[in-house]
Amino acid sequence: MPIGTSREKKERALGIKLGLKPHRCESPKCVMIRRPYRPGMHGKSRRRAPSEYGAQLLEKQKLKAIYGVKDGELRRLFDKANRLTGSLSANVVSLLESRLDNVVFRLGLAPSRVVGRQLVSHGHILVNGKKTRVPSCEIRVNDTISIRPESANLLPFNTLRDILKKYDAPSWLVLNLDSLEGKVIGLPADVEIPFDINAVVDYYSK
Repeated sequence: MPIGTSREKKERALGIKLGLKPHRCESPKCVMIRRPYRPGMHGKSRRRAPSEYGAQLLEKQKLKAIYGVKDGELRRLFDKANRLTGSLSANVVSLLESRLDNVVFRLGLAPSRVVGRQLVSHGHILVNGKKTRVPSCEIRVNDTISIRPESANLLPFNTLRDILKKYDAPSWLVLNLDSLEGKVIGLPADVEIPFDINAVVDYYSK
């Protein structure tokens, strides 16, 4: 099955736009516009209200799909968030948003987290001037994110300046349009997430 098809099926199964195919998702070709029902022969039938556990599991699946994390990664992330002070829900979101692939996406250097993950894995992204191929790398305040000079003229990047002229990065990030270098100036804040993080916290609290 083509990768794009499996991503669209995931969106339909979860019943929410995940931005997994960013350009298509903003057009009338978006699968959630063309076929806003679950895949399969019973997809158009009415969804039954899930149990409390089922609702929590659904929110966890949304989180995993949006941020591209696996169960083991998510469990370790929750354990780390639990050791931090403050709200567990806020800590989880902050750690998710601090992943390198997400920061690349939030800066506008990639149209989606999926693409951000690919750019990092292929060695196109520098953190504080050093190449890293680990998408889950935790980015901290005052870290700088840039494009490897050898990659700057490649197709994903050579039109970025024009695209980003109308883009506003989140308040906790700053992007230098001339150099296409971003900097983390604060902890993730005012993050809009299309899932119920408290339901996911309840799932992992059992």
